[in-house]
Amino acid sequence: MSNPPGRKVNPGAAKRSAARLAAVQTLYSMEMTGQQPVDALRDFRERQDGEPRGRMAEPDGDLVAFLVHGATAERGTLDAMIGRALTKDWSTDRLESVLRAILRAAAFEIQARPQTPGRVAISEYVDVAHAFYAGPEPGLVNAVLDRIARVLRPEEFEGGGGPR
Repeated sequence: MSNPPGRKVNPGAAKRSAARLAAVQTLYSMEMTGQQPVDALRDFRERQDGEPRGRMAEPDGDLVAFLVHGATAERGTLDAMIGRALTKDWSTDRLESVLRAILRAAAFEIQARPQTPGRVAISEYVDVAHAFYAGPEPGLVNAVLDRIARVLRPEEFEGGGGPR
């Protein structure tokens, strides 16, 4: 999420990466507090204004709002899609709240934002998962999103190797 020393990073890409993390944090907060998207996004903007950025890029506010509103509006569809991508003995309800937020934001972006290549979206949200987890969870995110992306965007994955 932060830029490694000596590595050039596209400022727009860094803002989008920061937006994905912020969207996941906002979706998680909404699940914990029961807030509506408008209120949660307002709180996010207020926190953002008061926090030092350090080496972290300023999130793309439009992308944060797009992901939060979209993932909230499409929650039922996204949860069904995520559920089909999980193993038989797992359901979306059994996932930990942060994992649900990551997978909902990612599945919505893969579904609704064609300008983001599927493999890029998967990689970005695996990075988000690494921000929260040191165990097997990023691998779960990778596998679930790979399955979802192959259904939603088969043309991007035709003939291209196995799962990431």
